[in-house]
Amino acid sequence: MADYCDINPEYGTLADFDALIAQTHARGLKLMIDIVPAHCSDEHPWFQASRQSRDNEKADWFHWVDPQPDGSAPTNWLSFFGGRAWSWEPRRQQYYLHNFLPGQPSGSRHPQVRAALMDVAHFWFERGVDGFRLDALHTVNGDTLPFRDNGPIRISPKRPCQKTSSLSFRQLHDAAQLNQPSIQNFSHAIRAVCDGYDDRFLMGEVDGDNDNAMAVSATFTAPDGFHATYNFDLLAWDGLDVAGMKAALTVAIDAFNGSGRLSFAFSNHDVPRSVSRQLDALACPPRGRMRCNCCCSLEASLIGSCCIYQGEELALPDVRDIAIEDLKDPWGIEFAPAFMGRDTCRTPMVWRGTQPNGGFSDANRTWLPVASQHLERAALDMARVTDQYREFAAFLKWRKTQPAMMDANQMSAISGGPDEIIFDRLPDRQLLRCALTFRP
Repeated sequence: MADYCDINPEYGTLADFDALIAQTHARGLKLMIDIVPAHCSDEHPWFQASRQSRDNEKADWFHWVDPQPDGSAPTNWLSFFGGRAWSWEPRRQQYYLHNFLPGQPSGSRHPQVRAALMDVAHFWFERGVDGFRLDALHTVNGDTLPFRDNGPIRISPKRPCQKTSSLSFRQLHDAAQLNQPSIQNFSHAIRAVCDGYDDRFLMGEVDGDNDNAMAVSATFTAPDGFHATYNFDLLAWDGLDVAGMKAALTVAIDAFNGSGRLSFAFSNHDVPRSVSRQLDALACPPRGRMRCNCCCSLEASLIGSCCIYQGEELALPDVRDIAIEDLKDPWGIEFAPAFMGRDTCRTPMVWRGTQPNGGFSDANRTWLPVASQHLERAALDMARVTDQYREFAAFLKWRKTQPAMMDANQMSAISGGPDEIIFDRLPDRQLLRCALTFRP
């Protein structure tokens, strides 16, 4: 992010964004945007100033650390995308921290940094934005020096890095690098800004080890923190069978029943699409579209909120045949062809099967290629027929009429046979039994 208060010219202007907000609100919808407080672009003026010397006004806005006596990096920390999380800056004769790419330096806990980010929040709230999804909050680094090495090797079965385990971030236990207590200073500050506006919402993308993910979410959603956190437990890279889904849901319900402080998802921009990932794990690809509808209905029936990834409601499959030279995801570029990264789920949304680029763009070349296998399930075409899209739309319309879904965040324990997920929604005015079947 090179400018927190502007629109990338590739996507339009602030006037275009204002028009988007106006049209969204005119339709009774709300608009949330993504904000990245953990790091910015190395092209941002803040970093450009900070890297020049050790004594300029923004010298301490990023994590600058002296090398070890032998000249090596300060710690053994790894980047999420492979390699060290430290890069050398010859002008300062120091290393700077980047939990992701070298071009994404991590900001420090300096009070001026936090104040500047609060100004960013005010800027967008004043324009009418209804909330923020706060990216990678668990990677905000703020605790005091000296930084400690991460602990011993730990490979997580729930993470895609098992595909590239020899080079991945998750080789090392990240206790010293992530989820540091001082992150909550930022959480409380931005919640105070949010509370100064009517009906705004903060959802934090946070993560933890398999054993403490719910505890991490509980910390971030404590009083004066975020309204909700994004739950990763249904996003297993290779999908979950019914038993796995029951286990993940049980952990979440036990931790948050009655509060609604979680947001569930089966798909997002970081994992293969449900039709290609989740349904393979359920061993029912021949009836994949029906089962995908079942997954969508399940996530929309749970406590808290849910995030339906674009194309999930259309049962769009993952795109596995992207040419290596067309990849944009740095993770895929680094490890292809053994691991193709996340571009397989990020191809453009298709609207009309007969239009150039599926109606997504009139450009000669889109950022990622439009998937030919998606054209037969283009959104506006599917909206005209009795199919996946209309079935789920009808379900969501029905859901809004159910007090059990809309008035409370209370549900019973998960039950059901080997191919079933059954639970009750439990507000005072209605008892609603939810029974979903995933039989092959």
